[in-house]
Amino acid sequence: MTGREFLELDSPQQRLYLERFKRMEVIQKMLDELPKADQNVCNHGTYFLAANSSLCGIAANTLFRNILHVRKASFVSSLPMAIIPFLSTAAFYEVFVREPLFSGDLNCEVCAVVRGGLTGAVIGGFYPVLLALPLNASLAARYSSSPLPGKENLLRYWLTTARPVFRKMSLVVLVQAITGLYLATKHHGIYVKILQQMNTSSRDPEELEA
Repeated sequence: MTGREFLELDSPQQRLYLERFKRMEVIQKMLDELPKADQNVCNHGTYFLAANSSLCGIAANTLFRNILHVRKASFVSSLPMAIIPFLSTAAFYEVFVREPLFSGDLNCEVCAVVRGGLTGAVIGGFYPVLLALPLNASLAARYSSSPLPGKENLLRYWLTTARPVFRKMSLVVLVQAITGLYLATKHHGIYVKILQQMNTSSRDPEELEA
């Protein structure tokens, strides 16, 4: 098979990629023409959800440290609990909500809102609490701050230890879910505005000719 034949066989995928790229360029150009408030929500709204996730991680870390009586390595344990949830939440929201939405792959409002709510609740709320458990468990074992059970009672012990933390953090998880829902709703509204501008601009030449 020659190189030309290979390119011809691959041309439908190339055309699809080029059409998607051009569409993203048009959407980005339309976004730059929107009011600053819409641009800020679109470009920086994800970081607000991610920052809340960092606060959630720090709060969960503090609760586990108090329960396990861990007094050392406060900065060492707080730093990853602030950074990892922030990066995870921002990346997940970008990949599963914002990028598919503004590339034209996610046109369903309900789907976008559900994705935003799940990202906020699971990645932005539940995941930081779950991440804090093994981190503080390792610190408790290292510094012997709290008596740990044997292997036969290990699961029951950590379930009992984690239950009050999850109970206290349940409201935070709910807030994160609502924040993700709200952010996805705003992003979808901005996307609809862009589509309306694109439709208007495409009809203008026809109206002028008429």
